[in-house]
Amino acid sequence: MPDCAQDADRTLTYSSYLRLEELLAQQQSLSGEHDELLFIIIHQVYELWFKEMLHELRAAQQALADGRTAHALALFKRVLTILKTLVAQIDVLETMTPLSFNAFRTRLGNSSGFQSVQFRELEFLLGRRDSSLLNQWQEGSPEWQRLRQVIASPSLHDSFLGFLAGQGWAVPKAALERDAAAAPQASTELQQLLLAVYREQGSAAQICERLVDMDEGLQEWRYRHVKMVERTIGGKPGTGGSSGAAYLRSTLFQPLFPDLWAIRSQL
Repeated sequence: MPDCAQDADRTLTYSSYLRLEELLAQQQSLSGEHDELLFIIIHQVYELWFKEMLHELRAAQQALADGRTAHALALFKRVLTILKTLVAQIDVLETMTPLSFNAFRTRLGNSSGFQSVQFRELEFLLGRRDSSLLNQWQEGSPEWQRLRQVIASPSLHDSFLGFLAGQGWAVPKAALERDAAAAPQASTELQQLLLAVYREQGSAAQICERLVDMDEGLQEWRYRHVKMVERTIGGKPGTGGSSGAAYLRSTLFQPLFPDLWAIRSQL
C-alpha cells in the first residue's frame, strides 16, 4: 500500500504550509496611501505575536501547576523575548510621520486597537482584572463571552501562588482562595513569604524574577506605545471613541505583581 504520509509530504510546499497566498491577501488598503500598508502589517503582526504569547503563557501556567520549573522558566524567557520584539516594532511604526498617518486616518472609522480582543485576553491572563473593559463588546457576543471566561479564570498571578504552595511554601490561605475575577491586592503577609523565597535563592526565586521581568517588559511596551501615539496624533482623541494618549497614560505604572515590587526595598 502507498505511504499516504509520504505522498502528503511531497505535495507540501513552503507556501502551502504557511498559507502564504491567503496570508498575503489580507493587507487591503482602504485609502491607497503609501504608509497604510505599513500600518496594517504592523498591527496584523502584533495580533500574531499576541496569539503566540497567549499560547506560551497558558503553557507556562500548566508548567507551574505541574511543578516543572525549568520548563516554566524557558517559556517565560520566550515571552520576554517576544515583548522586546513588540517594543522594537514601534521603531518601525515611528518611521511614519503624523502627516502620512493623517492622510488615511479618517478611513479607519470606528476601528481602534482598543478593540483588540487578544490584547485584552493577554492583560486578563497576566492578572489585570477590570471588567469595565468588557463594555467595548456587546454583552453575550462571542468576544464578550471569551473575555468573560478569561477574567473569571485563574490568572498567571494565581498560578504563581499555586506553584509556591506546591513547592511547600506556606502561601496565605486568603491569597490562594481569593476571587479570581478581582485584581491582586498587595498583602503584607504574602510579602513576608516572598522575602523568604528570595533569601533561599532557589528556583522559586528565579520564577519571581521572571515575573518581574515580564511586568517591566509590558510596562516598557506601554510607555513606548504612549509616546508613539503622542508623537503621531498628539492630544487628539483616538479612533473608536477612546481618549487616545490620555487613556494609554492611565495604564502606566500599574504593576501586575504588586507584592513582588513592594519587597524590593527589603531585599
